[in-house]
This record gives sequence, C-alpha cells and structure tokens, in this order.
Amino acid sequence: MARATSAARTGAGAAPRAAVIGSGFGGLAAAIRLQTAGIDTVIYEARDLPGGRAYVYRDAGFTFDAGPTVITAPHCLEELWSEAGRAMKDDVELLPVKPFYRLHWLTDGDTFDYDGDGDAMLRQIRARSEADARGYERFVEYSRRVFDAGYTELASTPFLRFWDMVKVAPQLARLRADRPVYRTVARYVKDEHLRQALSFHSLLVGGNPFETSSIYTLIHYLERNWGVWFARGGTGALVQGLVRLFQDLGGELRLSAPVEGIRVEDGATGRVRHHVRACGETEAYDLVVSNADVHHTYARLYGDDARSRPMTKKLTKADWSMSLFVLYFGTDRSYADQVAHHTVVFGRRYRELLAEIFHGDRVPDDMSLYLHAPHVTDPSLAPPGHGAFYVLSPVPHLGNADVDCDALAPSYAERVLETLEPVLPDVRRHVVTRRWITPFTFRDELASHVGAAFSVAPRLTQSAYFRPHNRCDHIPGLYLVGAGTHPGAGVPGVVNGAKATAQTVLRDFADRLGGARVPLLAAAAGVAGVVGS
Repeated sequence: MARATSAARTGAGAAPRAAVIGSGFGGLAAAIRLQTAGIDTVIYEARDLPGGRAYVYRDAGFTFDAGPTVITAPHCLEELWSEAGRAMKDDVELLPVKPFYRLHWLTDGDTFDYDGDGDAMLRQIRARSEADARGYERFVEYSRRVFDAGYTELASTPFLRFWDMVKVAPQLARLRADRPVYRTVARYVKDEHLRQALSFHSLLVGGNPFETSSIYTLIHYLERNWGVWFARGGTGALVQGLVRLFQDLGGELRLSAPVEGIRVEDGATGRVRHHVRACGETEAYDLVVSNADVHHTYARLYGDDARSRPMTKKLTKADWSMSLFVLYFGTDRSYADQVAHHTVVFGRRYRELLAEIFHGDRVPDDMSLYLHAPHVTDPSLAPPGHGAFYVLSPVPHLGNADVDCDALAPSYAERVLETLEPVLPDVRRHVVTRRWITPFTFRDELASHVGAAFSVAPRLTQSAYFRPHNRCDHIPGLYLVGAGTHPGAGVPGVVNGAKATAQTVLRDFADRLGGARVPLLAAAAGVAGVVGS
C-alpha cells in the first residue's frame, strides 16, 4: 500500500507531523510505518550516516558493519515493504548463513556447529551423549512453547497498563520465566559445553545467561524456525534499503542533525506540540518517537521538563547491560576456508567471567569473543584474497568499572588478537588495518547511559510492563522505540517494538487520520518478533 494521502486526512484537523529521533533500526521501522500511514515524518540523525549503531566504516577496500550483524525473523523486515506496497527483495537481498554459529572452546579446542538443521545438531550431540540428545529434543519442545507465548503472542503488545502484564502472568509462570536461561538449559543437558552452546544467545541482546529470564530461550526456536541471514553488501546495505523506502514514501532524513533539546507546549485546546531544537533551529511537531538511548531521552532531550524527572531517576537506578570493546580489522589473508561467518570463542571461564562482566569493577584479564567474518558469505566486503573481521568482547559498563578506555584500547586490541590465534592462526602478522570502539564510544558518540551497549538489561523485573513503555506515561505525545523499550534489543526486537509503538501512535491520532490505516496495522500484530541480534 502506498503512502496514505487525502483519504487519511479527512479526520479532525490536519494530519499530524512526527519527529523521529535517531535512525537505528527501530527509528527507521517506526518512521516507515508512520509515513505509510499518512503522518509526515522527519528523522533526525546525529551522525553523518544513517543506521545508528548499524553504522558502516570503510577503509582500504574493507567494509565493516559497526553494529548488528545477525538477521533473524526476516519477515518482520519484509513487512515494512509490504505495508508500503513494495517488495523487500527489490531493494535488499538476504543471504542464508550456515552454520548459524561455529562454537570454539579455547580450553580444549572443542568445536560445535550450531545450526537450524535438527538432525545435524542431534548427530553432534549424540556423539557426546545419548542422554543429552534426548534432553536436547525436550529442550527444543520447551523452546517452541516459549516461542509461541513470548514471540507470537506478547511481542507486539505495548504493555502500557499493569493489567496487560497481569493477563499474561499465569502463562509466564507455567513456562517458569522466573528461571534464568542457563538454569533452564541445565535441566535438559548435562555436558557443560552444550549448556554454554544453548545459553549464550542472551548475551547477544545484552543479558547475562545466569540472570536473564528463560523466555529468551525462544531464540533457539526462532533461529531454527526462520534461519540466520545476512544482507548482501552488509548490514549497512539493509539500512540503505530502509532509508530508500522511507524517502520514496515522502519521508525526510536529516543527517548530522543532533537534537539538542525538546520543549513541550501544552495548548489550551489540549493539542500538544513538541518543539525540537537541532542545528540552531527549532521546529514544532505533534509527536516525537525517540530512538535515542532511553536515559538520554528523559535526562537530556526532555531534561528541562519536570515530567521527565521520575523516569530519569528510575532509569538511573536501573540495571544496565554490559558494554563492549569491538575491534574491526582487515587481513591480507582471507581465512575463509578456516572460519565460519559467525564464531563464538569461549574462554577458560564462563560463569565467573560473566559475573565480572556484569558486576565487576574492572575489565577482566581473560575474555570470550564473538567473531564476525562477513566476507565468508559476501566476498565483496574485503579486497580479493583478504578478510574483513569484527570481534566483540563484552566488558563492564562504565557505571560499574571506572576505566580509561582510551589508554586501555591499544593493549586490549592486542590481547583480543592473541586470543583469536587458535581460530585465525598467526593473525597478528596478517592485520593490515584496524580500528576499535570502546565503552567511551557508546557513552560519548551514541549517548548511551554508562556506555551500556544494549540499554536496560533484559531481566524479568525490567521486561514487558516493567520496561520503559512504548508510550510515555508522563509526557503526552512522546513515544519510544529501540532497545530500551518493550520488547528489547536485537533487530527483530526493535523492529517489532517499532510496530507496537506505531500502532499506539495510530490509535492515539486516529481522529486526525480518519482511522483508515489503524485497523490494517493492528491486524498485522500477530506476526511480531521479540528478540535476536
């Protein structure tokens, strides 16, 4: 369906105008839905390129995706095009990734190919333990039941009222959502490497497997059901496809336009106006959808409004996800025949290391790593015969650890490369370019509170109704998208969270849109996603 025009403007008064703060996946997805529905939408992006954390670095013929690298539940993206009467395949090509991940343990050199092929998974597990193979089959069934409840039924519900949470509480109780991921997995398999293999996914959305709700075990079934994908040309190509779709619909994207503050004007007739100040100019909108860090939204963007203070205080006391040290490097050797597209490297400790990452006051001496080698799937991302890599190391956020990241970075990068030697032999001799981002980057360039990489931690007591709401309770006309609101981090999470937010906006402004688009969007609610990377 093309962008609504006069038919959507027959309600009381002119159609509303919206400002979207930030062009991450959540901001782009929300902006596309609003623009499709006939709401004139402007995106403000502080950086010189769109994508938010899905930024792109280019250097010496290498293309490095800065942020999200795993695409799951692709239908949640395809729906953005179909809502606009377009086909995603005309703008973006998704390539399957197999295996989903290769897992490598440094302690003994053990490897495991984690995949959506159930038979292949069972063969690998059966070679370790027949009992664990039977346990794994039971775990898949449990993951399916959690998926049915946590993905299909709950993800697109905005949870604006406590009653929304009360209604689903019995279902969550039956699934033992109070148990953490690792403890749940441990009920099904005994082998420690298998327990790690089936529990690490919560780290990809900022959660400690020993603390994050077992609801996140649904990621296993989600990936098994719909696969793991990568956009040809990199994640940045997917961002560019979304931007083209938004602009073709008539939306406006303003780059290098950091928002300095927003003043809310409550009119005598009850009509609210948000005065957005950026680049020395102020412009008025009927509503704001913030894809900025949720703490930054309340403490900075709306910091002069007394109504923002309760949320600022609450968020300052919240538990936040870990931060990251991310090293991007190119090599004069491909390694494509030795490494998978996605590799998880487990260090010598698991539980103890995670405790230090999430609660420690210093950067641990050892590390576990996620290695991304996109040229394995798309060789165009590196010069011929070369390799483009990104390696992610979880570290404490700056609220826990007072670390001079600028001073630490060069030596830490060397330690990361040294740790990768068993996976990428002699890699330090083959690096021809490198760059990194640290917790300081998350804090200073991405305005992320305490440098947290995934916003508010995905603990049970900070989920659904207990997470910052998609529509602000205190400031009329303010809505949230992104990792900090329901349902949480990950590409499917923020894209389908944007759906929940857009549905809320369209209901709230139905009288000024003629109601034409609201039922159509609401009818699509059943296919929303919740988590993934």
